[in-house]
Amino acid sequence: MIDRRKFLSLAAAGGGVVFLSGLYGPSGASSSNADKEGAGKEDTKKVDDFYFVQMSDSHWGFSGPPNPEAATTLIKAVDAVNALDQPPDFIVFTGDLTHTTDDPKERRQRMAEFKDIVSRLKVKPVYFMPGEHDAALDNGSAFKEYFGATHYSFDYKGIHFIAIDNVSLPGSRIGDEQLGWLKSDLAGQRPDQRLVIFTHRPLFDLVPKWDWATRDGNKAMELLTPFEHVVVFYGHIHQEHHHQTGHIMHHAAKSLIFPLPAPGSQEFRTPLPWNPALPFAGLGVREVNVANTGLKYDLNEYPI
Repeated sequence: MIDRRKFLSLAAAGGGVVFLSGLYGPSGASSSNADKEGAGKEDTKKVDDFYFVQMSDSHWGFSGPPNPEAATTLIKAVDAVNALDQPPDFIVFTGDLTHTTDDPKERRQRMAEFKDIVSRLKVKPVYFMPGEHDAALDNGSAFKEYFGATHYSFDYKGIHFIAIDNVSLPGSRIGDEQLGWLKSDLAGQRPDQRLVIFTHRPLFDLVPKWDWATRDGNKAMELLTPFEHVVVFYGHIHQEHHHQTGHIMHHAAKSLIFPLPAPGSQEFRTPLPWNPALPFAGLGVREVNVANTGLKYDLNEYPI
């Protein structure tokens, strides 16, 4: 278990921490990225507990209100993760690594600066996926140059992780091509396989008028619903939020740059004002403890 003081120190820099404890359960078998042999067989070996760090919405390149410390927040988060007594098994950034710009040269410059900062993370691997600020203006072209594929999957200790890109195509869509890929990827998984999904936008209609939705997210959910154990971690809305569609839970991560208002609480999604007395208010971390029985979570939020 991670020292809770380290969670609080990370909270001072924002981001999200996810602790997975026995997610695969006592009847699962551990696997490496390439090890899918025996996927349909049961095993009494319990997979070791592990945790990963989720960071989201760092918006590198943003400046001005409501975060006068925008140039240092990401750096502080990297330092905080490096200072953890027990390093995470891996790190994932769930989009909006950089702040949008119409200038392709500036876009690439921001990505290069972001990549240089996060290269200081001691933990490897680090997984990246785009947000609309990174990819919407060029269909993910610059993102791919610096970070590789915008959607992919990998396996770790018996868990199948899937990163879904719902930002690169116009109209807040996943698109038929990627949905076909997702269907093929899931075809190799058994119904009781534990699935962890990463997206940037929510896959459900949270507040469509704020662009807090994925227009064809229902098609992805149709593909995921037959599986017994699915959880979705996403960003985009800059706050903690929990939602359930059927048996699938969705958990939003706080931002590394500034908080946004509660879903639908006002006409426009304008950032919450900066509070000099509480400079990191609205930024924080999450500890997720998972029991050995399916997807029973204990969620502990650590506000500043």
